[in-house]
Parts: sequence; C-alpha cells; structure tokens
Amino acid sequence: MLVDDDALVRTGLGLILGGAPDLEVVGEASDGRAGVDLVDRVRPDVVLMDIRMPVMDGLAATTELLARDDPPKVIVLTTFDTDDMVLEALRIGAHGFLLKSTRPEHLVESIRAVVAGEPRLSPSVTQQLIAQVSGGARQATASAADAKRERALGLLEELTDREREVAVAIGQGWSNATIANTLYMGLPTVKAHVSRVLVKLGADNRTQIALVVHDAGLTEDPA
Repeated sequence: MLVDDDALVRTGLGLILGGAPDLEVVGEASDGRAGVDLVDRVRPDVVLMDIRMPVMDGLAATTELLARDDPPKVIVLTTFDTDDMVLEALRIGAHGFLLKSTRPEHLVESIRAVVAGEPRLSPSVTQQLIAQVSGGARQATASAADAKRERALGLLEELTDREREVAVAIGQGWSNATIANTLYMGLPTVKAHVSRVLVKLGADNRTQIALVVHDAGLTEDPA
C-alpha cells in the first residue's frame, strides 16, 4: 500500500511495483490518517510511508500502525529533508528506511526482504544518519553525549566478538547475504547471530541495532 501526498510519487511507485510479478499495489492514500484507515480495509503486507504529509504525518501514522497486534511492515520513504523525524521513525520501529531516489530494483528487492523478515536500511541513508547523529552529538552538551555513548557501548559489551562484528555490519546497512559473504559465515549462522544481537540489545529490528552502533561511534568497516 502507498501512502504519500504527492500523486506523482504514488504513480511512479505504482509503475515500478507493477513490473514485479510477485507484488501488487492494493491501495493508495494521500495522508497518514487516510492511510491508517485504509490499512483496515485492504490489509496490506507492506506500507510504503512518506513522512511529511497533511492531516497526519507519516511518523504518527507509523506509530499507530505498529502499535497494533498484527501490524503491516512499514517502509519509510523520504527525500531526507526531515532529519529529526528520520531518527524518530527508526526508533519507533520502522521496518525499513529508503530514499525516494532509491533505484527501482533496490526498492523491489527491499520490499521482498522486509516481507521475509529482513528489515532494510538504505546504505545512503545510513551514511546520512551517521552524519546526523554525529552533528547532533556535537551540538549536545558533553555530559549528554558521553552518557549516550556510554549506554550504547555498555549494550555492545554484552555481545561476543563475532556478534559485535555482525552488529557493526548491520550499522553499515549490510544485508544478511553481504555479511555472510564478507565475514565468511554461512547464512544460517548470520541469522542466528542477528537473533542473538536483537535479544541482547533489547532491539525490535535491525534499524535499532544500527542506531546503537552509531550512538557508540562504531562506524568502522566490520571487515
């Protein structure tokens, strides 16, 4: 389901997704309130959600949807001109985050991955988030920034060395397949590590793992 106040964007997304034989656009809405109401009628597996919209913005709509017992997967799409809302969307549990300029094939691949239980964070968005988090830390007081970093580092201390490598890789926006190929692990082993990292960090999804890694300042290449 598509939720965006720009009719041209909805049309473009519809054309992209219409070319994928395993995907079907079951509904469209032009604001968050209408989108939440439409979910009840069409029961989509995935919602592509814009952030800045009239009546109800995408952040509030995502919060309401994810509070339900059986929520759809929510992938947030944005031009990345609302940095604070980007961070908040990830913290409340959005299953994916992509720029509207994402290549069509990557958008389709990301939807499939999210349905399969593997949330996606665009690598370009990851780099923007790193810059945003770093910028915010510079503007914050030294004590607040230190407390935030210490908390994240404390959480990561609960991980084994291998789990920490996997967590940092997730912070880079890597998929499970990329982690397996780069860190020389089998895919089932990667999935097992990701599951343990989620439990140990008290995270609901991969994007929250990425935020812990960024808060800790661990943005080096895990390889």
